[in-house]
Amino acid sequence: MLIERSQPLEALRALLDQAARGRGAIALVRGEAGIGKTSLLSSFRERAGDEARFYWGGCEALFTPRPLGPIHDMAKMLNPRTRKILRDGGGAQDVHEQLLGELADCRPTAVMVIEDVHWADNATEDFLRFVSRRLSALPVLLVLSLRGDEVSDNPSVSNLLNILPSAQSHFIDLDPLSRDAVRRLCEAAGLAQSADELFRISGGNPFFINEALASGDGAGERVPVSIKDAVNNRLMRLSRAEREFLETLSVLTGGIPREILAPLFGEDGELFAMAAVGRRLLIADEDGRMRFRHELARLATLERLPPTRQRSIHAAVLRALREAEGLNPSLDELVHHAAGALDASHVLEFAPAAARIAASVGAHQEAAAHLATAMRFVDEADPELAAGIYEQWAYEAGLSLRIDNDVIEARRHAITLWRALDRDEKVAENLRWLSRLHWYRAEAADATRFADEAVRILERHPPSAERAMAYSLRSQLFMLNDNMPEAIEWGERALELAKQFGETEIRIHALNNVGTARAFRNDPAGVEMLLESLSLAREYGFHEHAARVYTNLSEYAVEFRDFPLAERTVSEGIAFDTRHDLDSWTHYLVGRQAQLLCEQGKLYQAKTIAEGVLNIDRLTRLMKLPARLVLARVSSLIGGDDAVRIASQTVEDANATEEPQHIVPAHMNRLLLAWINDDRAVAEDSLARLDTIEEDAMHVWHRAEIAVWQRRLGVLAERTDLADFPRPYALEFADQTDEAADEWMRLGAPVGAILCLAQCAGASEAQLIRALSISRDLGAEDLSRRIEEHAAALGLAGALPRQRRGPYRAAANHPLGLTRKEQMVLALMVDGQSNAQIAESLSRSRRTVENHVSSVLRKLNVDSR
Repeated sequence: MLIERSQPLEALRALLDQAARGRGAIALVRGEAGIGKTSLLSSFRERAGDEARFYWGGCEALFTPRPLGPIHDMAKMLNPRTRKILRDGGGAQDVHEQLLGELADCRPTAVMVIEDVHWADNATEDFLRFVSRRLSALPVLLVLSLRGDEVSDNPSVSNLLNILPSAQSHFIDLDPLSRDAVRRLCEAAGLAQSADELFRISGGNPFFINEALASGDGAGERVPVSIKDAVNNRLMRLSRAEREFLETLSVLTGGIPREILAPLFGEDGELFAMAAVGRRLLIADEDGRMRFRHELARLATLERLPPTRQRSIHAAVLRALREAEGLNPSLDELVHHAAGALDASHVLEFAPAAARIAASVGAHQEAAAHLATAMRFVDEADPELAAGIYEQWAYEAGLSLRIDNDVIEARRHAITLWRALDRDEKVAENLRWLSRLHWYRAEAADATRFADEAVRILERHPPSAERAMAYSLRSQLFMLNDNMPEAIEWGERALELAKQFGETEIRIHALNNVGTARAFRNDPAGVEMLLESLSLAREYGFHEHAARVYTNLSEYAVEFRDFPLAERTVSEGIAFDTRHDLDSWTHYLVGRQAQLLCEQGKLYQAKTIAEGVLNIDRLTRLMKLPARLVLARVSSLIGGDDAVRIASQTVEDANATEEPQHIVPAHMNRLLLAWINDDRAVAEDSLARLDTIEEDAMHVWHRAEIAVWQRRLGVLAERTDLADFPRPYALEFADQTDEAADEWMRLGAPVGAILCLAQCAGASEAQLIRALSISRDLGAEDLSRRIEEHAAALGLAGALPRQRRGPYRAAANHPLGLTRKEQMVLALMVDGQSNAQIAESLSRSRRTVENHVSSVLRKLNVDSR
C-alpha cells in the first residue's frame, strides 16, 4: 500500500489534467533508491484508468546502455510505422519526429513514462531534449523518474535537467516515510515493537522497510542493518531451487522475458516464476516481462554470487537469449552477457556490430564503450579484426571522449597490424587519422609528417579512393596553415578522384577544405561550397564532417563580421555536436561562440563561456584555444590581475600550433593589452613578430587589422593598397574616423568602433566622448581607463563626462553584465510584472524603470519581453 504519497499523486493528476487541455508538461519524479518512485507511478497509472494512454520504458544499468532503450521498451505500444523506423535503425531525426507525431495524435492523453533517466543513454537524452522543447502545445505528459543523489555524478544528466524548459518542468520529490508511517506499517505486520528501531535504521526508506518486514525479522536486535542483509535474510528462507532461480535472473539488468525461463530452468521455470511473483519477489509487467521488485533487490542478490558463478550464469543467459523461441534480444544485451561470461568470441562478434548501430543514431559514447569492451578481448581476435577494432575505437573515442595517448596508441596498433597484413591502403588510412589526431593536440610537425607519409604510400599504387582522401587531408592541413592556394589545388585533386570513384564522403571532406580556403580569401563561392558540404554530410549521416563544416563556417562568419550567419551557424553547430556526442568538436565551437559574443561587445557573457571551456580538463590545447583567445581579449578590455599572464599563455599556446589563424589573434590581443597598459615596447615586439608572417598566410581582416595598428603606433605612416581592405579599416586609413566607427557599429562590433575613435591621430573631444561612452556601456573598465588617460594627455580630460556611480564592479560578476539594479528589474520581469508594477516595487520613477528594462533587453540580445 502507498503511504504519505497523496500530494505527489495529486501533483501528477493536475499535470495530466493540464496536458489533457493541450498544455503539455514534464513531471520529474525524484528520490533516492528505494523511495518508491515506481510504486507511485504504477498507482498513478491505475488511478488514471482510461483517461490516458501510457507509454512506459526504462533505462538500464548495462555495461553499455542500449541507444533509445526506453523507446524500444515501448515498442508494443507504438504504431506499426514507428516500430518499423525503430527496428530498421532509422536516423535520429526520423525517430524523433515520428514519435512526437504519434504522441501528439494519441487519444486519450498520452503519458510517456521513462524510469531511471540517471542511466539514460545519449540517444535517449537527445530524444528528451527534442520532445521537451515541443511539449507546450501538445496533449502529452512526460514523466521522468531519477535518483536525485546520482545526478550530480552524471554531467550529461545534469545538463539534460538544466536545459529542460522550466515553464513546463515540475519536480515531484519523494521524501522518506515519517516515523508515524513506519509505525503503521510495523503494526500492520504485527511488529509494532520494532517501529522505532526500524525507522532509525531505514531512515524511512520504503524499500528497506518492506524488505525488513517481509523477512519476518523486523523486531528487536534481529532487524537487518543493511539492504543486503534484508535481501539475504529473505532469500535464505526460500528453497535452494527458488533461491538459485532468483540468483540466476539477477544478472539480467532490465525486464526478464518469460521466453527465457524454459531454456534456463526447463519445465520448472514457469512454476518458479509464479511463486516468485506470488511472494512479491518479482513483479510482472503488462507486457508479460518480469522484474525484481526493486533494482536494489536485484543488485543485492547479484552481489551474493562469487565471480566464477556470475560468469557461468552470464554464459547460460547468453545461450538462452540466443536459443529462446520468439525472443529477439538486442545486441546490447548480448554484449553485456558475453562480456560477463568472459566469452571472447561472442564479444568480438557482437560488440563491433552494436557499436555500428549506436554510432548510426549518433550515440558515439555508447559506440566507444562497446568497442572498449571488445578491446578487452582483442588479443584473441585475428589480426584483421583486431586492427579494425583498434581503429574503430580510436575514431569513436576521439569523437566523444578525449584525444589522449590511448587513442593515438590504438591507431599505432592498427598501423602495425595492417603493415603485417601488407595492407598499404589501411596503413595510409590510419596514418591519415594519426595526422589528424596530432593536429588536434597542436603537434603540427607530426601532423604534417604522417599526412605526407600517407600520400607517399598511396602514390606507389594506382589511383584510389584512399588516395583521394589522403589528398583531401593534405588540402586540409594547407588550409589550416593559411596556405590557401595549395589547399585549393590539393582539394580539387581530391574532388576529381572522388568523382571518379563515386565517393560522397571524400567529396564532403574536400568541399569543406576548398570552400574554407576560398571563403577566407574573400571568394563568395567558398561559402556555397561549405553549405553544400554541410548538406551532404547531414543527408548521408557523416556526423564528424558536418561538425567540421559548422566549425569552419562559424570561424569564417565571426572573423569576417557576418554576425547573422555566425549566430545561426554557431547555435546549430553546438546543438548538432551535442546531439551526436561530438565532444571533440563541441567545446572548440563553444569557444567560437564566446568569440562571437566578445566581438559583439557582450564581454561578460563571453568571459563566462570561455572560462567554462577552459575548466574542462580533458580537452586538448587546440580545443581550448578559441576560448583562451577570447579570455585574453576580454581580460585586456575589462582588466584583471591575470591579464598579462593570460595574454602570454595564449601566445605560447598559439605558437605551438604553428598556424597563423591562431598566432595572429594571439599577438593582436597582446598588442591591445600593451596599448591599454601604455607599454610601447611590448606592442612593437608583437608587431615585429606579426611582420614575420607572410601576408599570403593571413586573411584580409587580419592583414587590415595589423596595418591599422602599425599606423596607429606610427610604425607605418601610409598605405596605398586598400582596395581589398574591409570597409571600416579602409575608412580609418582614409582618415574618415567617424564614418569608420559608424561602420563598426553597423556591423555590430562596438569594440572596433572604440579603438578607431580613441586612437585616431589628434582625436577630437567628441570622438573621445563617444569612445568612452561606448566603452563604459560595455563595462570595459581598463579600456575606459586608457581612453581617459589618452584624453588627459591631449588636454581634454575636463571635457569627458564624469563616471556614473559605478555599476560595473557588480556587473563584472554577472555573466550578462547586468548591474545590481538591472538584476532586480529582470527578476521582476520574469515574475510578469509590468513597468508600472516594477516602478512601484522598487520605489523608482516609471521613466527610470523603462531605461533599466531597455538596458536589460539589450544585454539579453532580445527585442521585447
